[in-house]
Amino acid sequence: MKKFYLSFLFLLGLSVSGLSAQVVEKVLDILGKDSLPASAAAVTADSDSVSLAAVRQELAAAKLNEANLRMEIEQIKLAAYAADSLKLAGQKQRIDSLRQEVTGVPVVVEGDTLFYFYAKRGGHTPQQRAENVAADIAELGKLLNLQPDSVYVESSDIVTDVMYKGKVLVSFTDMDGLWENCTRDQLAADKRLVIMEKLHQMKESHGLLQLGKRIVYFILVLVGQYLLFRVTNWLFRKLKLRIVRLRNTRLKPFSIQDYELLDTLKQVKLLVFLASLVRYVIMFLQLLLTVPLLFSIFPQTKDLAYQLFSYIWNPVKSIFIGVVDYIPNLFTIFIIYMAVKYLVRLFRYLADEVQSEHLKLRGFYPDWAIPTYHIIRFLLYAFMLAMIYPYLPGSNSGVFQGISVFVGLIVSLGSSTVIGNIIAGLVITYMRPFKIGDCIKLNDTTGNVVEKTPLVTRIRTPKNEVVTIPNSFVMSSHTVNFSQSAREYGLIIHSEVSIGYDVPWRTVNKLLVEAALNTPGVVDDPRPFVLSTSLSDWYPVYQVNAYIKDADRLAEIYSDLHQNIQDRFNEAGVEIMSPHYMAVRDGNASTIPPKEGEEE
Repeated sequence: MKKFYLSFLFLLGLSVSGLSAQVVEKVLDILGKDSLPASAAAVTADSDSVSLAAVRQELAAAKLNEANLRMEIEQIKLAAYAADSLKLAGQKQRIDSLRQEVTGVPVVVEGDTLFYFYAKRGGHTPQQRAENVAADIAELGKLLNLQPDSVYVESSDIVTDVMYKGKVLVSFTDMDGLWENCTRDQLAADKRLVIMEKLHQMKESHGLLQLGKRIVYFILVLVGQYLLFRVTNWLFRKLKLRIVRLRNTRLKPFSIQDYELLDTLKQVKLLVFLASLVRYVIMFLQLLLTVPLLFSIFPQTKDLAYQLFSYIWNPVKSIFIGVVDYIPNLFTIFIIYMAVKYLVRLFRYLADEVQSEHLKLRGFYPDWAIPTYHIIRFLLYAFMLAMIYPYLPGSNSGVFQGISVFVGLIVSLGSSTVIGNIIAGLVITYMRPFKIGDCIKLNDTTGNVVEKTPLVTRIRTPKNEVVTIPNSFVMSSHTVNFSQSAREYGLIIHSEVSIGYDVPWRTVNKLLVEAALNTPGVVDDPRPFVLSTSLSDWYPVYQVNAYIKDADRLAEIYSDLHQNIQDRFNEAGVEIMSPHYMAVRDGNASTIPPKEGEEE
């Protein structure tokens, strides 16, 4: 009875849940149909019929709902498509209206225009996109293991990329496609072929074989230029020897009246100078042809070769044409120069006559002759320059006016202090007390010379302080050049320590020398040495001296030396007697060190 009740409840639950009759039958098979009475079977059959009818009704309602939902989705899709179509048509219309005004930005690789960009992408302007794509393609084309056929197209929901081994070369958007009247996929496929064709050309230009040939050509040109230089120098030496031999054979002094203008030695020097000038001109012409040729061998520098050739040739051409056109004026300048020269000689003769009192002028004293001559000579040469100037190339420019203004400015600023500094600067230049970069000591200022001008000298101290000193002050002060001493024979640095009398001086000397040798920057040849500078009441004073070659590290070497001295004396158990201390003599041991071999 209990088994029947459970089976009936189970079948009732399955029927209410809306399962099919097959499931009910399967359950009955499991439970056993014989265990159910006939009345239960009848109830099961009626329940099954009701459940099937309810399932069919629900299924029909679900199908109707699904059809309604699909219709709504189709309507939404149609509305979105219509909106996109209207938006696309509007964009296309705007682009068509801009085609006459907007010019695309070309992607130029090695002089070839591959395609154009019209639209922005990701905040990048068309100009930036073109530059980036051109740089990527140019860099890719120079790879020695380049495989142009490996370029492929990869599309996403937003862009279509042209790629090479996982690297994006160029990305195209729908806007790019609208400018080209095609889809972005079609545009990417078309430009992929263009890029592949360019990469094939670049591979032929930048391949290993072509690179090897260009390197061989480059070496051959260099060797040829070297041989030309050797031949030119050899010919010049031969010509120089022949010119020197002419001094005692065919050359004779060149004189004007009684004035010997050119003797044989001066003629030889002049001919050697002219031969040297011709040699340099020939070598310059060789370089003029060789340097552009070297640049033209490699594609990367071919444009630079033509540009460099134009830079060199255009000035040379202008100078050559100017020289040819200037020859008539040169004769005029020569005549003016010779006239002024002999006029100056005339005044020199008159000045000598007045100074010797062979010629007397009323109110003109003999001691005025030479100073007056110098003034007249200056005025004559200034007059000569004024006469020659119109015949000089470029005389119509404002150079002369600029020089006049400059001279007036110098005169107006020509105070005694300024002139004194300028003269002192010239004297310092020729005296060569120091040069740029030297470590010097000028009175109380120590540092490196960083600048020398006609007016001032600037020194940078070890604390990075730039001190500006007038040249007149430099001339009137004494200067110590540490760098020159270090370069020529080694600069000696020194430091003093005071040690008690209880420490043998040999031990102190040994420790000081070891400390100096362990200091970076101190040379061991010449070897450091120690001087006993004084025997004070309380302690002797020792001075260690060491040689250095780098005066720029003077402060650093001093610091390292002092540290090493402390380390060595501490390791040896020797006390440095600074500051002073006093040893009381009531029963204390004497400070006299024991003799060698004796114990304390």
